[in-house]
Amino acid sequence: MAKKSAIEKNKRRAKRSLQSAERRARLKEIASDKDLPQEERFSARLKLAQMPRNASPTRVRNRCELTGRSRGFYRKFKMSRVALRELGSRGLIPGLVKSSW
Repeated sequence: MAKKSAIEKNKRRAKRSLQSAERRARLKEIASDKDLPQEERFSARLKLAQMPRNASPTRVRNRCELTGRSRGFYRKFKMSRVALRELGSRGLIPGLVKSSW
């Protein structure tokens, strides 16, 4: 299981990125609009750079819902491979059969 602090930090990042998503999108749109004057685009880039780093959605890490494990993550199930295999072996995931031969 992952450290509680790492899981909580990731939750804070996800919350922060959702809060500032609209503002970031607006600033990015202004910065990439070639019709606007260069000074206005540059100021939008500066404001974007001054925003907190944790406001960026790329800082959020995919983590397992059960264990908090960050590696071996399956997006479809929102679980790590270890938790997925364990629940699949118990028959708790419909349609999932553990392969053996």
